[in-house]
Amino acid sequence: MIRRAALLFLAALLPLLAGAGQAQAVGYRYWSFWEQDGTAWTYATQGPSLARPSDGDVHGFRFSVSEDSGDAAKPRGTADFGTICAGTPAKDGTKRVALVIDFGTPADAPSGETPPAGRTACAQVAEDASTAEALAAVAKPLRYDSNALLCAISGYPEKGCGEQVAAERSAPAPAEPDQAESDGSGPSLGLVAGLAVVVLLGAAAIWQARRRV
Repeated sequence: MIRRAALLFLAALLPLLAGAGQAQAVGYRYWSFWEQDGTAWTYATQGPSLARPSDGDVHGFRFSVSEDSGDAAKPRGTADFGTICAGTPAKDGTKRVALVIDFGTPADAPSGETPPAGRTACAQVAEDASTAEALAAVAKPLRYDSNALLCAISGYPEKGCGEQVAAERSAPAPAEPDQAESDGSGPSLGLVAGLAVVVLLGAAAIWQARRRV
């Protein structure tokens, strides 16, 4: 009975050792929406169809894969309103909205597609226009899904909309290269050591139980 319990105890640890090196992280491939505050980008708290920018505002869009707004990639570049709208003079009854459109990296692109080069544009639109209307004025064609989620800007990507993307995350490598040899698919050295301690404690407990029998 004691030997059987020991075997069961050790067998229960095998899944931990086998799966400790990798984990699945689920992200989403989509266009994120940003507002520029000075020189910093802030993730927008409302969608582009609801946002009503003022003359002189800078809004940005970035296509990437992220798990949530906390790790979403920001639009790249340092262009400000003065730079983007330098050639667009103010006009009564309209407003100017500077837009930064970042199509992302090849790593974030759907299979078979290549992201276009990022660009900026100055949209001159009606005073009550939304950011979505400003975007439509300078970056058609746009594509939305049935829930009004922005799926494509200037036709990119050609298909897909907010789909899930699973990415493997390997355990971190040992601190010193000579401490362990690994192809990156096995458990980390620290985790193995910790589990070894657990095994030893379990074995000690079993030995103590045998002494009392």
